[in-house]
Amino acid sequence: MEATSPISARVDATTLKGLDRLAEELDRSRSWLVAQAVREYVKRETEFLEFVKVGEDEIARGNFYTQEEMEGWLEERIAKRTGQQAA
Repeated sequence: MEATSPISARVDATTLKGLDRLAEELDRSRSWLVAQAVREYVKRETEFLEFVKVGEDEIARGNFYTQEEMEGWLEERIAKRTGQQAA
């Protein structure tokens, strides 16, 4: 098992009550719940930042469409579905 380190955080009374209620219902400690929440947050935010970086790298390589190009593409798709001509 990986070594752990203590951290501290301040939360409002309502959040603390909710945390205590969850701890009771789940038969877990506050510490365990907070560690789980932090772990999930770090994972989600890290994945999001990696996703953004991929997009930024694509833009830097010139691999992107302008707003006008995307609007034109979308209008063509809509026109094909509705049997109308694109503007």
